Parts: sequence; C-alpha cells; structure tokens
Amino acid sequence: MTVTAEEIYTVAPFAETLGVRFAAISAPEVRARLDYASALSTLGGALHGGALHGGALMGLADVAAAVCAAVNGPERTLPATMQSNTLFLRPVRGTGAFATARPLHVGRNTVTVEVDINDEQDVLCVRITQVVALRTPPSQA
Repeated sequence: MTVTAEEIYTVAPFAETLGVRFAAISAPEVRARLDYASALSTLGGALHGGALHGGALMGLADVAAAVCAAVNGPERTLPATMQSNTLFLRPVRGTGAFATARPLHVGRNTVTVEVDINDEQDVLCVRITQVVALRTPPSQA
C-alpha cells in the first residue's frame, strides 16, 4: 500500500501539529523526523526523555509506528496503539530527533513495531516497541 505524508496528515492531524516530517514510507521501514523547537524542549533546552517532553519523542514514535503498522496491514484499516514500551537511553540534543520504525511481527489484526530514535549524530537515544491494532472503520465494517 502506498501512503503519502499528506494522506497521513489528513487522517491523523496530530502528526502535522506535532511537526513530524517523513523521509520514507514503506512496509519495511518508515523514517520520520521531529525538528527541535523550543516549545518541545525540556530542562536545559534539550529535546529528551525528561520531565515533560519525553512526550514529544513518544509522539514521534507513536506516529511512525502507526504509519508502519498501517502500510503493513490490510487496505482501509486504521492503526490504534494497544501497547507501548519506551526506553529513554540518553537525551536527544541538536537539530532534531530521527525515527526509524520497522515491523517485528505482522499478524492478522496487529503489527508489532520497533522504533529507534537517534540524534543528529546517529546515536541511539530512545527505543520503543509498540503493538498496534489494525481496525476497520465502522463505515466499512
């Protein structure tokens, strides 16, 4: 299934609101980035898994995982995160966070996705594993 960033922003406007930008969207890999913005920063001006704004990184991961699940699932299904496990390994500093989402297991109704978030130096900073359900919208059921 082919999906564009514009289609994602239409069905999931939070992705655009957060500032997620896509570099690649395919079944084997989704790559996305979140540029540094002071509104997303936490203590010391770093975008990292600290007090309040690890949520920005989790938002990036959730968007990337949902898109990865959707392009690996049946057409016309929508992703819904069922479970998420986040490991904050080190702060993301610099110009932004770079996410790579890959499917670990594709089932009939769920996709398990692993998301790595690296900094601009390509150092692993956050690893997220999500189980994403694939749901048929009520109008298509």
